[in-house]
Amino acid sequence: MFESVFDSLKKVTETTLRMQQEMYEKWVSLRPGVSPAQAMFTETAQKFQKGWTEFYEETLKKQRDTLEAQFKAGLKNIEDAFRLAEAKDPEELRAKTTELWQKVFETLRQSSEAQLRDLQTFTGRWTELATKGAA
Repeated sequence: MFESVFDSLKKVTETTLRMQQEMYEKWVSLRPGVSPAQAMFTETAQKFQKGWTEFYEETLKKQRDTLEAQFKAGLKNIEDAFRLAEAKDPEELRAKTTELWQKVFETLRQSSEAQLRDLQTFTGRWTELATKGAA
């Protein structure tokens, strides 16, 4: 479901970017006395813009993958919670409840660690792109 939404968003973004570049190139070409330095600036701006587009695309895909993993784990935990009713005696119920509780907290820990790693990666890439763009 999310795949088609992200693909559509990617296509719309690419089309919009292409249209803006074409319009800008037309406007610049119509202006008399455009210097090569200005043309070089245009190329640099396009590379910078492409880098940011790729960065956001990768970031959105990573977030989608993380959300899907969390959703699947949550569904599994809910299914396991419904199976608690199958316990035959209080001792079995206690054991299954404790096991489920441990699994839920382990899932929470794993998702928090994944989000932290993603944030670190995002921040590093963002800083890299911002530094390259400023240079």
